[in-house]
Amino acid sequence: MKVSLLVTVYNAKENLPFTLESIEKQDYHDVEVVIVDGGSTDGTVELIKVFSARMEVRQTHSVRWVSEPDGGLYDAMNKALRMSTGEVVAVCNDKLCKSDAVSKMIAALEQGGLECVGAHADLVYVEGERVIREWRMGQGRISEGWMPGHPTLFLRRSVYEKYGMYDTSYRCAADYEFMVRFLKEPENKLAYVPEVLVAMFYGGTSNAGLKNYLISFREGYLALRTNKVPHPLWITLQRSLRVIRQF
Repeated sequence: MKVSLLVTVYNAKENLPFTLESIEKQDYHDVEVVIVDGGSTDGTVELIKVFSARMEVRQTHSVRWVSEPDGGLYDAMNKALRMSTGEVVAVCNDKLCKSDAVSKMIAALEQGGLECVGAHADLVYVEGERVIREWRMGQGRISEGWMPGHPTLFLRRSVYEKYGMYDTSYRCAADYEFMVRFLKEPENKLAYVPEVLVAMFYGGTSNAGLKNYLISFREGYLALRTNKVPHPLWITLQRSLRVIRQF
């Protein structure tokens, strides 16, 4: 099963080497790396070129990339989705913690059977080498304020084909809205790998300060209401309490 790892970046020369190194170390045999850069000017493009050339020599992972202006993170993610060809897709803007991370996710997905549309795992938020927040996912329901961590999510392409891509009208929570969109359907099951497989760089779109958190809170409520999930405000409050307990 081919896996497409989507990397979306803009002026990210500080963190991108860690992302690409973790992808390069993966032992899974069929990986396609799709990199969408928003027209960086800080040396990010040069890093992508070096990585792409190295992968071409090693012939371990195929690489497709583009550097051009885009409409922001979620527009770039949609562009990467359209460029990708894998049967399984994962957004990989952070760091895979183990060399067998992709292998473990695909094994869990396959063991889950045809009703399993994806797999997810645990993650940590990091600032340098320091762990700021731990997110032990477990399994749960949207109605309890539970949601898998998007950076750990490996999904069958058929999910995007059926439910569409990321809604770019959201500033901070398009990933959450997308997950609500397909996880509200009880037939869509996710396999769970109870291991920390992703280290997320702290300061992302939804956790970069109080202002962005408040935007994310409002947009999370809107995502639930738009998708006609009952009791959206109560669920949003429960979700916030889960976040506080993770620190």
